[in-house]
Amino acid sequence: MTEITDIVPVLVDLLKPFNSENIPLSEATDIPAELNIDSVGVLDFIMEVEDHFDVEIPMNAVASIRTVGELAAYVQTRLNKA
Repeated sequence: MTEITDIVPVLVDLLKPFNSENIPLSEATDIPAELNIDSVGVLDFIMEVEDHFDVEIPMNAVASIRTVGELAAYVQTRLNKA
């Protein structure tokens, strides 16, 4: 079983190229709001997450995910279903 505590650091690392302002990243970071990432950037980031974890994240799920923690929980759910 994959734990959120294992996923969050990976997501933070994957977010670094999108963090042009060098905002401190944590589980509570609101990805689109705090990092000022546009929709194309969010999609690029999600594709990186999908490739890294070998999961699919549907667009309707992306729309409801705001924070690194929410994304980690979603990825954990997908990984533990496999």
